[in-house]
Amino acid sequence: MIPTESFLLQPTEGTLQSRIQQMVAEGILSGRFRPGERLPSSRALAAHLGVSRITVTLAYTELVADDYLVARGRSGYFVSENAPQPPDFTPAPRQSSTVDWADRLGPATPSLGLTKPHDWHNYRYSFIYGQPDPDLFDAGNWRLCALRALGRKDFNSLSADQFDQDDPLLVDFISRQTLPRRGILAAPDEILLTLGAQNALWLTAQLILRAGRRAVIETPCYPSLRSIVASTRAAHLALPVDRGGLDPDTIPRGTDVAFVTPGHQCPTTATMPEGRRRRLLDRAEAEDMLIVEDDYDFEMSVGGSAAPALKSLDTRGRVIHVGSFSKSIFPGLRLGYLVGPPDFISAARALRATVLRHPPGHVQRTTAYFLSLGHYDAQIRRMGRAFADRRQVMTEALIREGLWLEGSGAHGGSSYWMRAPDGVDTA
Repeated sequence: MIPTESFLLQPTEGTLQSRIQQMVAEGILSGRFRPGERLPSSRALAAHLGVSRITVTLAYTELVADDYLVARGRSGYFVSENAPQPPDFTPAPRQSSTVDWADRLGPATPSLGLTKPHDWHNYRYSFIYGQPDPDLFDAGNWRLCALRALGRKDFNSLSADQFDQDDPLLVDFISRQTLPRRGILAAPDEILLTLGAQNALWLTAQLILRAGRRAVIETPCYPSLRSIVASTRAAHLALPVDRGGLDPDTIPRGTDVAFVTPGHQCPTTATMPEGRRRRLLDRAEAEDMLIVEDDYDFEMSVGGSAAPALKSLDTRGRVIHVGSFSKSIFPGLRLGYLVGPPDFISAARALRATVLRHPPGHVQRTTAYFLSLGHYDAQIRRMGRAFADRRQVMTEALIREGLWLEGSGAHGGSSYWMRAPDGVDTA
């Protein structure tokens, strides 16, 4: 019989029942508990752990259902003969590698140079980029949508290998609800789901950039974009933005692709005026240039309605539109989308399939329910009110302390662009 002293509850997350299940399963998987060995009675283990007997009984019952344990009448619970066994081999001793990885890997991808503390949520003022506020997230309805997506009716969406296809419910909602709000009309074959905006930008850059082609990016810009464009080996030029975003007149002739954030420039929050947008589209048509529009942060238009997307003015199919649910739902969701001509989306779908096939089906179906049942719009309104109030308080405090807001953004947003006093090391 396995002695009760062999059981120690670790201070991990989860219910007592789930922690007891994990404790027993880990003992079996590690080889400490062998097939056929008897476990302590539920009464004895409950007394040892200081929990109720029913909690231990429920944990044992779940382990029996998963074939980790077997119940033998009045004899008690035993480790199942069918329980997973630890590997029966001795790992080779660790040795230093003899491979020259610097030579094998080729040119390194530039580092982002960004650090996010893992304990950011313990900071008194947690001004850490790209982290959600749990008080503003509708966790209850998200949980209900996730449970619904686990139902038998949705089993195929959850479990099947869709190869290169996306959840039709989510694509349909984006086509009929999300994009029209940005002034964009797109059919399902013009939409591809991605693992966030960064993945969408990577797929796009891999398809339309290569050595010998020339690209323009903004400076400052979304940090990951610099690395993405550099990895294609295409020549690229960083052009400064002003209070109106990127000035189309500064783009040199012969440019093949321009990456822009016209709605809320990242990170300055500047909004590109309509006149510049039309000049940019005219240049793209006249010089056979493509435009990649990152519709960054449009949901957080706390100062009024967001300006229509650049894609909404595109009548020639020259704009590839990138959207994301990272700001409006939560960053860890890793769900975004590409909008472009069918030929481009078809090529992006094939490339995505070679790398990751498709975003997880359960994530897609849960998001589809969250959007279609109205929870998403309610959350956007709640976040908008909270952000507007916080922005007012922040603005007053910054002005009071003599700090300079370099960019205000025509429609607000989830961030500030500031100029520090001379001599301040912002790093």
